Amino acid sequence: MDNISLLVNSLEYIECHLKDNIKTIDIAHACYCSKSTLEKLFHYVYHISVHDYLVRRRMMAAGRLLTQQPELSILSVAVEYGYNSHEAFSRAFKEIWNCNPSEFRKRKYTELFPRLREPIQKGDSYIMERRNFDISQLYDLFCERKDCYFICCDIKSLVPINNISHKAGDLAILETVRRMEDAAGEDDIVFRIGGDEFCILTSSTSQEYAEHVSNSIRSHNEETFDYEDRQIPLSLYVAVTKVKGPQIKYNDLFTELHLAIMDSKPTN
Repeated sequence: MDNISLLVNSLEYIECHLKDNIKTIDIAHACYCSKSTLEKLFHYVYHISVHDYLVRRRMMAAGRLLTQQPELSILSVAVEYGYNSHEAFSRAFKEIWNCNPSEFRKRKYTELFPRLREPIQKGDSYIMERRNFDISQLYDLFCERKDCYFICCDIKSLVPINNISHKAGDLAILETVRRMEDAAGEDDIVFRIGGDEFCILTSSTSQEYAEHVSNSIRSHNEETFDYEDRQIPLSLYVAVTKVKGPQIKYNDLFTELHLAIMDSKPTN
């Protein structure tokens, strides 16, 4: 089995077994490879361990369930995703989301870590294109809100923050989401559409409303977030756009949102 096929099969197996008690060795066996082979390939291509990816995807699914079915107890959600206690689930959840499950139920965002997709192999290298992010949930909602505005955001200079540590980079992403959620209306929803790129799909057809939300986000540029014993400033590029077209395709939606982000950046 070639490396691309191995990655595709492993990602598919993980998605199909998020609620099962699987480990890295089980995923490797299902893909007919050794555990070390799968781990090396994940680290090389995605820069993450298989276990960490599995935990993140479980917490994304658990977060979605918490918001979509508020009548479920946190323990019920914990058990559904393989945790035997409220405490163990809450620790794992907070490690990813930086908040407790009970606090999370107030959120407008459920896809901090969307499903990874296969890379493109060129020679001995693997290229992660922008379309690596699955935004099918966003596309489905867009089909219901075709005349509504998007607010698109991109983190300014995330690389230096990641160079401090990957945890600092994760906190920058969480702070970005928090600012967008605070500015968004009750029925607006925040999505991650790239490594450091996000959008709010509003429930409004008013450009004035969209501009108000975008200005609220911009007003927090250069404010800092806490990482260990230091304060790290964070700023965002922000753009307002409406994606037009009677039957726009999935890939076209993705392209339009990223073009809006690019247009918001300086051209020098």
